[in-house]
Amino acid sequence: MVTWQWREEDQLFLDREIVPFLPDKIFDAHAHLFRHEHFPNQAIGSGFDDTPNPQGLNEFYEYSEWLHPGGRTRGGLFFGLAFTGDRVANNEYVAAEVNGPAGKNAFGQMIISPEMDLDYIAGEVERLGFVGLKCYHTMAQIDTPTWQAPIEAYLPEAQVQVADRLGLSITLHMVRDRALADPINQATIRRYCETYPGMQLILAHAARGFNPWHTIEGIHSLKGLSNVWFDTSAVTEAGAFEAIIETMGHQRLFYGTDFHVSHIRGRCVAVGDSFHWFYASEMDTDEKHIKLRPVLVGLESLRSLILAFRRLKLSDRQIEDIFYYNAGQIFPLAS
Repeated sequence: MVTWQWREEDQLFLDREIVPFLPDKIFDAHAHLFRHEHFPNQAIGSGFDDTPNPQGLNEFYEYSEWLHPGGRTRGGLFFGLAFTGDRVANNEYVAAEVNGPAGKNAFGQMIISPEMDLDYIAGEVERLGFVGLKCYHTMAQIDTPTWQAPIEAYLPEAQVQVADRLGLSITLHMVRDRALADPINQATIRRYCETYPGMQLILAHAARGFNPWHTIEGIHSLKGLSNVWFDTSAVTEAGAFEAIIETMGHQRLFYGTDFHVSHIRGRCVAVGDSFHWFYASEMDTDEKHIKLRPVLVGLESLRSLILAFRRLKLSDRQIEDIFYYNAGQIFPLAS
């Protein structure tokens, strides 16, 4: 049963903090589509059990109204979530959704794993009409915890070569403790981007800027790369957005929600040299100073992005670029 809820505190927050700053058109560059059946006998956490089933484009557009109302959402970049479930079925489902009746300005990326045959990847991309690839660290073939995996362990160079040859995008959620501040991650990203210019690399979560200081420290390592991009998904502190805009230019940043994560209550905060997710379901909301009323992660992320806009004094057109037009640089958006 779906237990997502829209509450009074969400509405008040949306009306006061978000709506006055939203443009008319929004492209969501980071959203997951799936069915619960893609995860047989498996609980994956992070609010998964509360999601609609199926979670297709119709549900995506319905629940996007909670974040940007008034029919503003006009497409997006979609991929599955079955990193350890039924990836084949999940990829088929995403392809059917983005190529279906609701698929205007909807583009799909294929979930890949490191051991996948290269010809299989190329054939499925063509057959299913995907525009890119989506890797994830939990599929890394290493003995240590995958949170410490180097990029090559879950995005092998041979798969980047395929993306380069076919002109594909890749969405990368890098890991390791210090994310973009890690010299190993920096070196791999630069080598991949310089060696394979036909591949467009999207660094998810503001280059995993959940602790903004990691993106602030490491962003200069990517200066001069013409095929690296960033999405804003699920980041709830403004510093990483500011660093990307100031160093790489506002044209390099895509808005994204990380739907379904966007509809969980809570936020992520920097703690020392790491970060921590505070979920409403785990909070003592009767805190000693005031009763806590957590709102959706997607609303927290939007407020942080708007804070970056205000601090950097972006123009209305620059804001429109980040929310919509920037994506047109690598995806063929319809007018």
